[in-house]
Amino acid sequence: MSDDTLDYLSAPLTLNWSLSFRCNFVCTHCYSRNDHCEELSTADNRRIVDILAEKQIPFVNFGGGEPLLREDLFEITRYATDRGLRVSMNSNGWHINEETAAKISQAGFASVGISIDSHESAGHDDFRCQPGSFDRAVRALDLLRDAGVKTTMSSVISRINFEHFRDLIELARTHGARQLFLHNFKCSGKGFENREDLDLSPAQWREFYQQALVVKSQTKDIALSFDDPVIASLPQYEEKPLVKGSSCGKLSLHLRPDGNLTPCGFIPLVLGNILRDDFDAVWHDSPILQKMRNKQARGKCQGCDAFADCLGGCTARALAVTGDLEEADPHCWQGSDADAEQ
Repeated sequence: MSDDTLDYLSAPLTLNWSLSFRCNFVCTHCYSRNDHCEELSTADNRRIVDILAEKQIPFVNFGGGEPLLREDLFEITRYATDRGLRVSMNSNGWHINEETAAKISQAGFASVGISIDSHESAGHDDFRCQPGSFDRAVRALDLLRDAGVKTTMSSVISRINFEHFRDLIELARTHGARQLFLHNFKCSGKGFENREDLDLSPAQWREFYQQALVVKSQTKDIALSFDDPVIASLPQYEEKPLVKGSSCGKLSLHLRPDGNLTPCGFIPLVLGNILRDDFDAVWHDSPILQKMRNKQARGKCQGCDAFADCLGGCTARALAVTGDLEEADPHCWQGSDADAEQ
């Protein structure tokens, strides 16, 4: 790990923006499916873009919910790109046809990520609780590629796919995705409800990352990306991140449809409102963010040699499972039977 890592940046690098929590899917792992709140008007969302441009926050990623359910998505995106922001989006792909792909290209999206969680249609459709969703997601990748839009693919690693992640890489390659995000299972919302059926054991997470890191080192045509801080405790991990531990509240923030800011989409703790509160004060002085940026070792993290690198792992997962931001990530294999087998 580099000695040049920071506690946090002077402003977020990325704002993960949920324009809406509405969705046409009922995914078994979704953090927001049971969350409902007021949605801001187009005018208010344009005001938010002005704030982001003023604060020089370079990247915006629209999630949700399904972003394409907002009729003003392309208007807001065009306004943001005209203000110099680099805009991306994550979609389930259901609503992307030839016309929509052309609109996405014209709006100026830098990239669009499509969520696909199995290389087999039955596995993906079952995970997403939507028959036909696999075929439409794959078609969305093809249509976006043909429209000249840079595409990525996102897969949530769970029991349905962790032994077949190489097939996910091949699927992404076949359909022209430039990058594959292998997301860790977060245990928030419906993910918490279905954790026993879908989440891996710490030993399985360790084995998955050990294999995936080897494959990453051998894969040159597609970028493989992980977003799990617990991976930093593995000796095979050679990345030099800007910050250690969870990046939430250090490199990024999450914006809810009502304008409330949270550390990330998986941490339902409101820091303030972007339209009503001083953004700099929220970013620099929030007690919640201060605690996340200065985590103290708790439980099995105390005395662990890996804590300096992973800082306890995923803060969102620790909060969801234990109720404490500073507790050890339940995915962590350090000090477990799995660790003893190394």
